[in-house]
Amino acid sequence: MGRRRKNGRDISGWLVINKPVGITSNAVVNKVRWAMDAKKAGHAGTLDPEATGVLAIALGEATKTVPYITEAQKAYRFTVRLGQATNTDDTEGEVIASSDTRPTDDEIRAALVQFTGDIMQVPPQFSAVKIDGERAYKLARAGEEIEIKARPLWVEELEFVERLDDDHAILEMICGKGGYVRSIARDLGDVLGCHAHVKTLHRVWSGPFEAEEGISMETVEKLAKSGELDQYLRPLEEGLSDLPELRCTVEAAVKLRHGNPGMVITSDVEYGDEAWASLDGKAVAVGTYKSGELHPTRVFNTPQG
Repeated sequence: MGRRRKNGRDISGWLVINKPVGITSNAVVNKVRWAMDAKKAGHAGTLDPEATGVLAIALGEATKTVPYITEAQKAYRFTVRLGQATNTDDTEGEVIASSDTRPTDDEIRAALVQFTGDIMQVPPQFSAVKIDGERAYKLARAGEEIEIKARPLWVEELEFVERLDDDHAILEMICGKGGYVRSIARDLGDVLGCHAHVKTLHRVWSGPFEAEEGISMETVEKLAKSGELDQYLRPLEEGLSDLPELRCTVEAAVKLRHGNPGMVITSDVEYGDEAWASLDGKAVAVGTYKSGELHPTRVFNTPQG
């Protein structure tokens, strides 16, 4: 979500954070916006407070590309605690069921197959999904019993990595938008007949952004208000990496920036495809390609080099 304020710099781009444990995604956005004195900032996909890993922060005009990162695939590495179920499906909740049963490594591997491809997944009770206009976690905290409908999810890969001990196994997953790792752990425990929840969760990458390339919150604090954080700013165009790029002329760029169709150069984009137009490598607009023109749906108001 984007957040605005009247004062601040008109700065646009992506700042990739390697989020630590114990801070909310919105708190990271607020800290980055303050540290960079930016007018507008937002994140591209929430991480739970106890989760770590890549959290991409969009600044200024880059917030218009957030939906494309939200829709992109993401990779997670997580530890499953076998033998216990919690009401939050992670370590933050209360244990509500336990079992002495422990599956073998091969049994875990065999069970993972049914969680790959197109699956239906029920989000955790303590999640941000809305039930009749209210967030599920608010209703759950109030002690209300809620029914959350299953939702479709594409899981590209789900692999067994390592067995730490009888109670803990490390898994890795690549999935599409809307995946809940906590639900995977919970449902895996049910299939194996032993109960389970997530103990640790790390988002390895999200679209084009990787945790290893992210900066720490310590760095954000250290360089705050100095202007030195700008060296870590990545182009807003990186948020469009999953869309085809179409070059345009100066004349076409003027039309596009005014919300009108503009001629673009292409060789492999088909009629009706979503794409983005560039001038000298800088994003001008996102839109729909039709018969040699891009019909803009989003326009970028950034200075052109």
